[in-house]
Amino acid sequence: MVLEKLRKARKKAPADDYIVALDIGTEFVKALIAKREGEELQVVGVGRARQDVSDMHSGAIADISGVVRNCEEALADAEEQAGLQAKRAVIGIAGELVKGVTDTIRYRRPQPDRPLDASEMEFIIEKVQERASLKAQKQIALETGNDEVEVKLVNSALVGIHIDGYKVSNPIGFQGRDVAVQIYTAFAPMVHIGALERVADELSLELLAVAAEPFAVSRSVLGSDASSNFTAILADVGGGTTDIAVVNDGGVEGTKMFGIGGRSFTQTIANDMNLSYKDAEKLKVNIGHSQIKASVAKDVNEAIDKTMEVWLAGVELALSEFDSVDHLPNRILLCGGGSSLDKLVEGLEGSEWHKELPFTKRPTVHHINPSEVIGVTDSTGDVTDHTFITAMGLLRVGYDTLIGSGDGDSIKEKLNRLLRI
Repeated sequence: MVLEKLRKARKKAPADDYIVALDIGTEFVKALIAKREGEELQVVGVGRARQDVSDMHSGAIADISGVVRNCEEALADAEEQAGLQAKRAVIGIAGELVKGVTDTIRYRRPQPDRPLDASEMEFIIEKVQERASLKAQKQIALETGNDEVEVKLVNSALVGIHIDGYKVSNPIGFQGRDVAVQIYTAFAPMVHIGALERVADELSLELLAVAAEPFAVSRSVLGSDASSNFTAILADVGGGTTDIAVVNDGGVEGTKMFGIGGRSFTQTIANDMNLSYKDAEKLKVNIGHSQIKASVAKDVNEAIDKTMEVWLAGVELALSEFDSVDHLPNRILLCGGGSSLDKLVEGLEGSEWHKELPFTKRPTVHHINPSEVIGVTDSTGDVTDHTFITAMGLLRVGYDTLIGSGDGDSIKEKLNRLLRI
């Protein structure tokens, strides 16, 4: 195979210096290769390959061999540009069966006068993860009709700690009776994780981590600042799914996914106008072009509006499930290829979908720019827009995983090392 020969001909990169991010989307596979430069990551290789319609279903892999072929193409392009072959990879996982929640466990300490230590915190964290695992397994079993479905923890991060009602950034050494710990956890069915592991194996990649894609997007804008007060709703609109994360004061409150993305808009256009999927996609992405006849544009817009109504209802439903949040953030940050549709932004800004949700005012809406991603810079000139944000976030997850074995000084770093998968 030509691609195999190309890869064998390239020099291998030093194992610790480079990270590969694979964003396996419904429409495209994106591959980024980045070099570690101190606390920064510099993108040195970019690749992209289109997926076939049958390769993915609702954000999850449906044809392993097809996805491997597309990943190999994207990876070969990235390696060609970088001039090297990186081995360590982070792969994103999406789909409606990926469950991300923030759980709070309240622990009544038997010896409130004894200062908290790391071993006691580790015990509390284990209890939170056990509870979250049972909750995710029950939810996925309910949705699949399979009571014996196996789930696996893919991501976990500390959100907040309170002792006797007071928020602390470093609990070690504090006395107190009641400890409340909030931890975000994301679980996915083993069948989906197994498919990603097979893809990595076929590509001869060492899998550093599998990351829930909305969690990866949150990592892209949060960085490593333990005291971050970043607050926003993050919406990654892909081809097959929309992934939503709510972030409050630097902590991920939870993530939700639903199975409507850019492909749904295209399919409605195809059905309503009796077109092939390919022709419908061309019309969708060129809807503002002056060469499209007014009558055709009218039909396309009507089809888009029909799906938009359903999509906005999905956003409203997803956000309504964050019942532990007093107020939702008043800004929405978009990424993903599906969010390139102008009418999607107009729908979020102009309709009344938000009225029944706990917003204090109408949320503002804008796309995340690659320059806003913390700790990742692009030296290629090819990471140009919001469609690369998830892949950049996966690089952040890879960086976090690599430094997780180090000796950070902050308690947030130490506790997050306990949470590493």
